[in-house]
Amino acid sequence: MAEAVITKTIAPRRRGTLGALLAEPRVVWGGGFILLLVLLAVFAPWIAPKDPLEQDLMLSTLPPVTYSGAEPGFYFGTDDLGRDVLSRMIHGTRIALIVAFVAATLAALIGTVLGLIAGWYGGWADKIISRLVDIWMAFPPVLLSVLLVAVLGSGLHSVIAAIVIIDWTRFCRVVRAETIAQASMDYVTAAKTIGFSRFQILKNEILPNVAPVLVALLSLEMGIAVIVEAILSFVGLSLSSDTPTWGGMIAQGRQTIHHSWWVLAAPLVMLFATVLAFNQLGNGLRRALDPVMRR
Repeated sequence: MAEAVITKTIAPRRRGTLGALLAEPRVVWGGGFILLLVLLAVFAPWIAPKDPLEQDLMLSTLPPVTYSGAEPGFYFGTDDLGRDVLSRMIHGTRIALIVAFVAATLAALIGTVLGLIAGWYGGWADKIISRLVDIWMAFPPVLLSVLLVAVLGSGLHSVIAAIVIIDWTRFCRVVRAETIAQASMDYVTAAKTIGFSRFQILKNEILPNVAPVLVALLSLEMGIAVIVEAILSFVGLSLSSDTPTWGGMIAQGRQTIHHSWWVLAAPLVMLFATVLAFNQLGNGLRRALDPVMRR
C-alpha cells in the first residue's frame, strides 16, 4: 500500500519535470541538435560519404556541389589534399563530443565534491579550497591549457586532463555559493531539528536543490570544452594532423581561405552551432528545472 502511494506521488513529479523540459524551446532546440550530433558521432562510419583520411591530389580543393567544377559525391568540397570536407567534419564530431562529455563530467564531479565540502562544512576546509580556487583562477585558462598540453604531450587524454584541471574551479565556486545559500533555508533547519546528520542533510536535502544549477552549468561547460579542444587542435596540440578535428580543419582552411573558403567555413559553422546549442540547452535546463524561474 505504501509503495503504491509513493509511486502515485513520484509519477506526477516526473511528468511535471518532463513537461517543463519539453515546454522550454531552448531545451528542445539545443537538446535536439546535440542529439543529432551524437547520432552523427556514433554512426559516422556509415553516414560519412567518404573515408576522411583518403587523399587524392587530383581532386584537390574541389568546390561544394552548388558551384561549377564540383564532383559528384563531394557535397562540401575537398581540402588541399583532396580529402572530403563533409566526411572529415562528421568524424570530427566524435572528438568534439568525447572531449565535451568526458572532460565536463569529470570537472563537474571534482568541482561539485569540493564545492559541497567548502560550502557546507566551512572552517579550514572552506579556507583551503577557496584559496586554491583563487590561485587556480588567477591563470589565464587558455594559456594554462596550452601549457598543460605542452607538458603532458599531445593526445586526447592530455586534452581532457587539461580541461578538467582548469575548469573544476568553475563548478567549485558555483556549487559552494549555492550550498551556502541553501544551508540558510528553513528546510535545512527542520532537518537538523529532526536529527539528521550533516552528511544526510548534504546528500538528501542540499544536493537535490543544487542539482538544477549544476546541470545547467554542466551543459555550458560542455560548450566551453568544445571550444578549448578546437583551440588546441588549431595550434597543433591536440591529436595528430591526420585525425579529423574541427580545430585542425579550421587551421588548414585558414591557409587556403582565398581559393577554397569552404574548408574553413564548414567546421567553423559546425563549431559555432554546437557551442550555441550547448549554451541554449544549459540556459533552458536552468529555467525549466528551477522552480523559482518557472513561476
